[in-house]
Amino acid sequence: MTSTQPTRYRATLTGISSRAWEHPADRGALVALRKLKGFDTVLKAMSGLFNERAVRLVFLGSAIRVDERQFSSMHRLLGDVARILDAPELPELYVASNPVPGAMTIGMNKPFIVVNSGLVHLLDVDELRFVLAHELGHAMSGHAVYQTLLQRLLALSGVLTAIPLGGLGVRAIVAALYEWSRKAELSADRAGLIATQDTATAFRVHMKLASGGHLEDLDATSFFAQGKEYDDADLRDSVLKLLLIENRTHPFAVVRAAELRRWVDSGDYTRVLGGDYPRRDTDADARLSEAAAEAARSYSEQFRQTQDAVGKLVHDAAGWVGSARLWLDEKLRRDGAD
Repeated sequence: MTSTQPTRYRATLTGISSRAWEHPADRGALVALRKLKGFDTVLKAMSGLFNERAVRLVFLGSAIRVDERQFSSMHRLLGDVARILDAPELPELYVASNPVPGAMTIGMNKPFIVVNSGLVHLLDVDELRFVLAHELGHAMSGHAVYQTLLQRLLALSGVLTAIPLGGLGVRAIVAALYEWSRKAELSADRAGLIATQDTATAFRVHMKLASGGHLEDLDATSFFAQGKEYDDADLRDSVLKLLLIENRTHPFAVVRAAELRRWVDSGDYTRVLGGDYPRRDTDADARLSEAAAEAARSYSEQFRQTQDAVGKLVHDAAGWVGSARLWLDEKLRRDGAD
């Protein structure tokens, strides 16, 4: 873990809401779930029954808890990204002995971050800043809560699919949750960039994850050309892509970099750094219908930008179905309140 750039000032985004970095499809799902009275409480209670304390004790006993004396530079990094994102709470951070580069945010009542030692070795200080902010973005967006829903359904899917005609329905639900999970990763990447405030660093992380760290042998132009080629798939490759990502919680590294660059090019990243972002104290006023409409617009823009024939069809259907589902949920709640 080495620094490649001198320390520089990064703006604090006071009161920033997680809605500022949440992907529209991710945000629509989160707003819908947050509108369900008691939903978070029920899921957190389920997590408590699922030995969340035992999971934390595993890392407390087998990994290194980061503080002022252990991995002190990472401790300072986490504190700094928490300052930039104006995080209301600083989660615990652990470094686990695992050569596979990776990190995760787990826990429900009190989420904590785990970074594999392989990732610490792979990245420099600025790149680790991006990773820590990515994970903090997960925590601030409440992704751990909703990720639990996916894991519970996956645990039950084997039983449910054994029921005649039940498999197709379960598979559709799980596929939708996988899609949300992939969008959640795109959201967290945006949080990482907002806290890092350096696009080159963010893109470098994805290049290292894709290559195993051989940055001197890589070229950013060629790397992004890969992303365009992946997007511009023909009909045969489109079908293969759907099969390849069906059971993945994370998008491919090249795709993540391309999606992040697309967000930067849209101007939204610059607007956030300029102070034009939703505030946390207005989260309760976030309208479900607006989130659904924005999710549909996001899918529409995705079809326009890609030549992927099957992708256009599938994402078009997903966008309209997702919007209709959000609208229906809102209407049912309103009717129930009358």
